[in-house]
Amino acid sequence: MNPSSRDVAAGAVPAGSPSGVEITLEVNGVEKRMEVAPWTTLLDLLREYLALTGTKKGCDHGQCGACTVLVNGTRINSCLTLAVMKDGAKVTTIEGLASGETLHPLQQAFVEHDAFQCGYCTPGQICSAQGLINEGKARTLDDIRELMSGNLCRCGAYTNIVAAIEQAMRASGKGPAR
Repeated sequence: MNPSSRDVAAGAVPAGSPSGVEITLEVNGVEKRMEVAPWTTLLDLLREYLALTGTKKGCDHGQCGACTVLVNGTRINSCLTLAVMKDGAKVTTIEGLASGETLHPLQQAFVEHDAFQCGYCTPGQICSAQGLINEGKARTLDDIRELMSGNLCRCGAYTNIVAAIEQAMRASGKGPAR
């Protein structure tokens, strides 16, 4: 039986193929062991294998930031990253930021500042913002704007996005100077 093109695109290894690679990831605090084709991106693994569809597929070229997730606390474009490259890593997606029904401070700030319109870019924006906070490099509002420039919002909610990030940074004690 031949695998469907969807299975192959999602990274499923065709039966009898010697090309499967076993990897282990900690995804949102849960260890996941799986066999994937070497060409499977982290984005496809998250969306297709693990049904974590909060991470969006935007441009598939690393230019829009919709696929941003945290790997070991650092923000990356998951569309440009092969899953096998992250064997053993801790991956956090938008689904892993909240604590049960309690929103993560960045998620709450995005709600309070109406920092989204269509919401498509929001998961990547929030994960990127958490990475920005983890990096500790943003000292001013201009720094936030510059460091978030890899995440596009086609609706133009940038002013509210920056305000939400500033609020979350201040709440964490890492707020920028005005």
